[in-house]
Amino acid sequence: MPRKVRPLSADLVMRFPGAQRRDPAVEHWLNLHADVLGDLAREWFEVARACGDDVRELIHDGRPTACVHDAAFVYVDAYTAHVNVGFFRGTDLPDPEGLLQGTGRFMKHVKLKPDEDVDRAALRALIQAAYADMRRRV
Repeated sequence: MPRKVRPLSADLVMRFPGAQRRDPAVEHWLNLHADVLGDLAREWFEVARACGDDVRELIHDGRPTACVHDAAFVYVDAYTAHVNVGFFRGTDLPDPEGLLQGTGRFMKHVKLKPDEDVDRAALRALIQAAYADMRRRV
């Protein structure tokens, strides 16, 4: 008999009770990536950190992840030639500039390359919208 699959809730959030105000593991990750890609990752993670006093952080799946209390809203990751700024509920975010990529049911990301310009105001707005969205959810 096939296993019944429960549909995921539209209000599903990923919670990480171990998130803390400033996680030394996040700073360690950022320091290990001390190159142009690491600089991009740090720059945009700092935007997430600055969203509010209730922002907490941790390393999840090897990536710096920012949370509203314990509910994840954004992560950064450095690859060989680009950085992703990922959004846990990216499919729910307004994206008038069309920055978001991905085919996930909930998650989307913005791919940043050192030699390509990004609409900085639009990316900042996405991060702030992700924070505000997660605050409403929790």
